[in-house]
Amino acid sequence: MAGTAQEALRDQFVTLWEWRRRVAGLYADVRAHEHPAQAWSGWQHERAELFRNHPQSPLSESGVLPSYFAYDPSLRFEADLTAAPADAAPHSLPAGKDGSVALIPFAITGNLAARLGRELTLYWIEGYGGGVFLPFLDRTSGSSTYDGGRYLLDTIKGADLGHSKDGKVILDFNFAYNPSCAYSDVWVCPLAPLVNRLPVAIEAGEMTPQFLPRPLRS
Repeated sequence: MAGTAQEALRDQFVTLWEWRRRVAGLYADVRAHEHPAQAWSGWQHERAELFRNHPQSPLSESGVLPSYFAYDPSLRFEADLTAAPADAAPHSLPAGKDGSVALIPFAITGNLAARLGRELTLYWIEGYGGGVFLPFLDRTSGSSTYDGGRYLLDTIKGADLGHSKDGKVILDFNFAYNPSCAYSDVWVCPLAPLVNRLPVAIEAGEMTPQFLPRPLRS
């Protein structure tokens, strides 16, 4: 019995390892592509294949795949970053069986407010290795998109759109995606702090899932 449990644990982590390698490769392809809209089309296609067939997919057995707004080139930005103010408070968010996640605000965009209504805060996820995290909410949250908000960057999981040739951070909202908890309540995800609640509708990226979630795989 112990051997069976250990084999299941091995398989779980090996498939998660492979999932993250595939996702990292997907974003590497996006960063290498010269044409953002074509890169996005490939990202959608490969992501659908992963979600349809991979054992780590959070999708329901219904087979319904993520749906997206049409590509909007006006929602792709090359963002300047300024330092977060000294009084910017860290956030500690629940993360299920993993305890809590500490988010340290370290940078703020400097040139998006005219289009988005406010600047966005980038966070560093504390922990072994750490990583950049950019969640956000907008006027579509809770209607055409997931009510807990969406992610744009999560470098621990491989979601990294890269930099422009002059060193600015690429923030392309067409690549915004739902956290796993949008698909099933077996997942607990860190959600967007209110400071990243945009006063405009971001009609780009992934939309609200339209299916009943399945139970956790045995």
